[in-house]
Amino acid sequence: MQIKKGDKVVVLAGKDKKKTGDVIEINRSSNRAKIKGINMIKKHIKTTKENKGGIVSKENFIHLSNLKLSTEKKEISKKGAKK
Repeated sequence: MQIKKGDKVVVLAGKDKKKTGDVIEINRSSNRAKIKGINMIKKHIKTTKENKGGIVSKENFIHLSNLKLSTEKKEISKKGAKK
């Protein structure tokens, strides 16, 4: 299965190992994805007429080989119906 936008994934390697998050954006040409709240970086923004500028925290891309789809197990009752 391929990882798609909106999927819940688990990080397998790096500083955010074992954390989970939702996929925000995927860059297929470089095999990388942005996960909400994972791999945060500080970016210095220059002041313009529209923006104030300063230091902004934002997500950075992670390689797809360091991600795994999260599988949440659902409970099954004795009769076989999912809860």
